[in-house]
Amino acid sequence: MQSSELRGPGAAEELSAQHRRALRAGRASPRGPQDTRHRPAQPLLSPFPMASRWLCALSTALVWGCAAASSSSSSSSSHAAAAPPQDLHITDPGLLGSLDIQWKPPPAAQTFNECTVKYRIEHHSAGDRDWKVIFTKKLKVRVGFDLSRIAEVRVQTLLEGRCTDGVEVHSDWIYATFQVPLQGKLESGVQNFHCIYHDWEYLKCTWQPGLLTPHSVHYGLYYWYEGLEHVLQCDSYVQEHRMNIGCVLQNLSQAEYKDLSICVNGSAGTALLRPLYITLRLHNLAKPSPPEQLVLSMPAPQELHLAWTPPRGRTPAPCLEYEVQLAEDAGQDEASWASVSTQLETTLTVYRANQSRVSCARVRGRTNIFCADQGFWSEWTRECFSVPRKEDKQLFILVPVILSLSSSLVMFMLLGQCKRRSPAGKPLHASAGC
Repeated sequence: MQSSELRGPGAAEELSAQHRRALRAGRASPRGPQDTRHRPAQPLLSPFPMASRWLCALSTALVWGCAAASSSSSSSSSHAAAAPPQDLHITDPGLLGSLDIQWKPPPAAQTFNECTVKYRIEHHSAGDRDWKVIFTKKLKVRVGFDLSRIAEVRVQTLLEGRCTDGVEVHSDWIYATFQVPLQGKLESGVQNFHCIYHDWEYLKCTWQPGLLTPHSVHYGLYYWYEGLEHVLQCDSYVQEHRMNIGCVLQNLSQAEYKDLSICVNGSAGTALLRPLYITLRLHNLAKPSPPEQLVLSMPAPQELHLAWTPPRGRTPAPCLEYEVQLAEDAGQDEASWASVSTQLETTLTVYRANQSRVSCARVRGRTNIFCADQGFWSEWTRECFSVPRKEDKQLFILVPVILSLSSSLVMFMLLGQCKRRSPAGKPLHASAGC
């Protein structure tokens, strides 16, 4: 009892503190059940305050997350507030299909001092699947259209900068269309219009008369491109039965990589004919001349080396690609040719497992994808350049050997005859008749 009284409340608190330290250290309690009767309440170890702390932390995190989402949503909402352009309209300056597209800036453009304002223009002629795209900071562009169809245009505003936190923001589209009044029936216009830009030197366009065209019709071709002050007429027509069925245009280097607008119209008394409007790009119509100086050699028994030079003329050499074909029967049958390479280089080495099967080679060229979207292949090299066959090479070696042996045999025969005819005792060189 004395020992129990000596413990008292203070001793119980000291024991309780020691017990808590033991629990934290992971040790079992050294005391028995009797000690727990004297242990005071320990509110710090209650699970309820700890759960409250977790709930409080979770609530705080949810509040911050909602605030961030609201801020992001409001920021995104402010970014999507770009206003579209205004007053979009299309006008025809009389340049054979080159139309002027013009618009006004959005009403809030003056407040975007910290942003770059650009415009995206998409356009095509009705019926085309794809839209052509232009990006500009200007408020006016000039674009070529096929005036025989409806011109369709749409424009939107693009913003990017500090006012949008560096994110590109676009407005809604605005739309406009344009169509010229067309005269005459569709069948009265020219048919099968076709153009080729030969050697990047001259453009030749041809056509056929319309189905409802009178025999007395007179056709005229007119053209314009950026840099000309006004529309020009063809001065070199191609004729058939005194009717213009084509035109040759020279000196068009200034029109390369630009829209070339063309109109072919006709007049036949009081008959109304449908005009043809078309916009061309010369580099997509280029057709070079055939490659030159094709040389074949055999540096090894199973190797065939081909080398050639680009064609002469204005065709840029870096703009060409080449196709090489080999044949097995000297090119007599078109089906016998097989393509072995399409490349930018002007040399090629072919390794042949059976060198006797190849008998001829040829090369052609066209504008490559680095200079044009498309183009026309040139004609093939004009001659069929023969490749030595294996048996021909062997025959070439055997013929000199046979001739040499034959000559030696004839000489021995002549010497033998001279010995039989010469008298005994006389030297052989005295025989003047041999």
